[in-house]
Amino acid sequence: MNNDLHNLRRILKNCRTIAVVGLSADWHRPSFFAAKYMQSHGYTIVPVNPRYAGQTILGATCYASLRDIPHPVDMVDVFRRPEDVLPMAEQAVQIGARCLWQQLGVNNTQADALARAAGLDSVTNRCVKIEHARLFGGLNWVGVNTGVISARRLA
Repeated sequence: MNNDLHNLRRILKNCRTIAVVGLSADWHRPSFFAAKYMQSHGYTIVPVNPRYAGQTILGATCYASLRDIPHPVDMVDVFRRPEDVLPMAEQAVQIGARCLWQQLGVNNTQADALARAAGLDSVTNRCVKIEHARLFGGLNWVGVNTGVISARRLA
């Protein structure tokens, strides 16, 4: 099982280029926040979203599909509905990714099985940002664990 701490740590240590499928250009969306966090921690983010193809998100060119990315990626991080993940897993295998990561609330067992059968690491129902913060000490990023316990906003 790749959702155990040892494997999550190994994956996050070794997979430094992340194709984020479903990355939104809207700063308030979870996909944007997670990608920005990972980028700020030294990861290369490759946006994948047909809606923004050819545009720039987080300073990187956005691609319509995984097959359009002109360079290798280590991880395919999927922010899509579970029923949309199987084609992403197939493309992840085709492009030679090393890991398929399904975000919180996303658990397509067929995609998981396909990725594993092809030799990829596969993580389901986990947030890459949360796991990185938990395993590598980033929980203080953006106000978490600030040491301030108060319901009042600071002026």
